[in-house]
Amino acid sequence: MTLALGCIADDYTGASDLANTLTRAGLRTVQTIGVPDAALDLPAVDAVVVSLKSRSIPAGQAVAQALEARRWLTARGAGRVLFKVCSTFDSTDQGNIGPVTDALRAAAGGGIVMVTPAFPETGRTVYMGHLFVGAVPLHESPLKDHPLNPMRDSSLVRVLARQSCAGVGLVDWATVERGAAAVEARLAELAAAGMGSAIIDAVSDGDLETVGAVAATRPVSTGASGLGLGIARALATSGAVRPAAASAEAVLSPVGGHAAVVAGSCSRATLEQLAVAEAGMPVLRLDPTRLLEDDGEIDRALAFAAERLPSGPVVIASSAPPDAVAALHARLGREATSHRIERTTAEIVARLVDAGVRRLVVAGGETSGAAVDRLGIPAFLVGPEIAPGVPVLRSTGGGDDLLMALKSGNFGGPDFFAKALGLMR
Repeated sequence: MTLALGCIADDYTGASDLANTLTRAGLRTVQTIGVPDAALDLPAVDAVVVSLKSRSIPAGQAVAQALEARRWLTARGAGRVLFKVCSTFDSTDQGNIGPVTDALRAAAGGGIVMVTPAFPETGRTVYMGHLFVGAVPLHESPLKDHPLNPMRDSSLVRVLARQSCAGVGLVDWATVERGAAAVEARLAELAAAGMGSAIIDAVSDGDLETVGAVAATRPVSTGASGLGLGIARALATSGAVRPAAASAEAVLSPVGGHAAVVAGSCSRATLEQLAVAEAGMPVLRLDPTRLLEDDGEIDRALAFAAERLPSGPVVIASSAPPDAVAALHARLGREATSHRIERTTAEIVARLVDAGVRRLVVAGGETSGAAVDRLGIPAFLVGPEIAPGVPVLRSTGGGDDLLMALKSGNFGGPDFFAKALGLMR
C-alpha cells in the first residue's frame, strides 16, 4: 500500500468529518480507530485517517500517539501527513495542537508548517489570523464556554504561540488571494525569520484550493477538514490520485437490527436536535449527577430501550445545558466528571449493541471516542454524507456489522437524528 495522504485526527468525530471530506473529493478513504494493527486487512485506498482520542489528554501522551501514527503512515508510503484538528481549534495553553505540530515538524526534518482550521462550508473562516464561527469571532461564539477547552481568544497566532516551542507567523488573506506562489514566498520569509508554524487565512473554498496546492507539496500540515479538502483537490488535479468512482452507496447495504441515538454532547446544536427528536422518537434524558453517582442509571436506560426498540428508534441522552454541566464541574472536577460520564455513556452504547442495535448515531466527540473504543471497532468504511462533516460509517475489520454516524456536538441541522437514521437500513 502506498498512500497519497496520511492523516492523524485528534478525535473520532473529527476523523469522520475528514474522511467524509476526502471521500467527496474522490479519494478512496478508510478511517481507522487508533493506530492500526499490522495484521489489519485494508482495501486499496488513497488515504487513511488514523483516529486518535488525543485532543484533551496530557500533551506528552498526545505527541507520543501522533508520532506512532506518523510512523505507521510513512511506513506505507505517505509522503505528506495532515494533522487534523477541530475547526474551532479548541485546545488549552498547554496544547495539544502546538506540541503535536512541533513534534511532527521535527520528525519530518523541520521546515515551516501551514496551519488553518478554516472550513467555510461549516461556517469556520480565518481572517487576519482570527477564527470566526459564522459571523462572530471565536471568543464571542458558544465555544467560549466549551466544557473541556473553553476558547476565549480568536487570534490563532496568539493561541498557537502559547503552545509552541517555535514562533508562529501569519499568511494573510491578501497574500492567499494572490495565489500559491505568493503563499510560498511568504512562507519562505517566515521560515527565514525562524518561525515554525504559520496561520493561513481562508474565507472561501477558492482560498482552500490555493492553500491546499501549497500544503500538498509539504510533508506536514495542520488544520481542519477544509485543509484536507484543499489538499485532496490538489492531489486530484496533479494526477497524484485518480478520482475514484463513487462507492459510498455500497456502504449502505442493510444491516437490519434495531436503531438508536446516544447523545453526550452539551453543545447548543445537540440540545436543539434532542428537542426536535422528541416530536418523533422516544427520548430518555439521563441525570448526569445520577450517572456519576448511581450505576442504576445505566439499567434505567437499558430498560427504557428494551421496551421501545421493537417499535422503532430510541434516543438516550446524557446531554445537559452548559450551566448544569458547569455546576457539576465545580462540585466534582471538570476532568473526572467528563471522563466518568463518557465511560458510562459508552457502556450504554455497548449494551445496546448487545441488545441488537445495529444502526447507531452517537453525538459528541468525546462520547463518540469512548463508545467506539468500548465497542472495539478497528476501522470504518466511509459512506454518504448525512450533513456537512458527518458521513455514514460502516464498521470493518471484525466484530459486529454496524452502521454508525459519529457527530461532533456542533454539527448537523435540527433534524439531524432522523435524517441520519433515515439513511441506515
